[in-house]
Amino acid sequence: MIDTPRMKRYFLAGIALSMALAVCLVIPRVASQVSAQTPSAPGPAASSESLLDGFRHVEVASVSDAAEQILGHKVYMSHRMQSIFPAKFAGYAVTVLLKKDEGNKDPNALAGMMAAIDGGAKDSVYVMTVEGGADIAGMGGLMGTTMYSRGYVGAVVDGGVRDVAQLRRIGFPVYALGPVPSTSVGHYKFGGANIPLQCDGVQVEPGDIVTADADGVVVVPRAKAGEILSLAQSMYPFIEKFHSLQEAVRKFGRI
Repeated sequence: MIDTPRMKRYFLAGIALSMALAVCLVIPRVASQVSAQTPSAPGPAASSESLLDGFRHVEVASVSDAAEQILGHKVYMSHRMQSIFPAKFAGYAVTVLLKKDEGNKDPNALAGMMAAIDGGAKDSVYVMTVEGGADIAGMGGLMGTTMYSRGYVGAVVDGGVRDVAQLRRIGFPVYALGPVPSTSVGHYKFGGANIPLQCDGVQVEPGDIVTADADGVVVVPRAKAGEILSLAQSMYPFIEKFHSLQEAVRKFGRI
């Protein structure tokens, strides 16, 4: 004799088991599809690269104007800061200070400077202030070659530069007060790295954006970089399209 209630229980249990298996198979597939379709949020590296790319496609003069409008003070270096060859770059500041210490015999007097160079990452700009160092080479070929090999995009030295032929040979751009054959060894000591400093009269904080082209060097505070870049976007395409300087000035608020 067939036990009907027991058969019903077996039948219902089988249906429940089938449904559970189906759910287990479908959910991972759906989750996988959702994961594949949902873009991940851009990380800090992607955001930083995008920001630098923007500054690399904007004229430094426009960045200077935009920064002055937003910050209320100048952030450009003087005409004294000259490039050893025509160059355009933008990167994040690695700062180093050299302090006068005439006649020092300490073999480690500049060790901190070398450590700072070796610690710099890709897309860095080496920003150095040599106290009263217009006739002292703050950097030369050895330092420049190291920076080049580490992915630095350039250097800005409130002081002199030497080994210009080597720097030109490897294509490493340097803005400085001029070429000199002298050395800082025995005349200077390391004064600090990745600290706030004044470079040719402009305040530079570690991580600020330093951008340079044929017009000179500008330092953009990192906290305001996005806002300044937005205002600095080139007016040239607008003028070429609408053939009016007055309309461009009304739109962008600068000239």
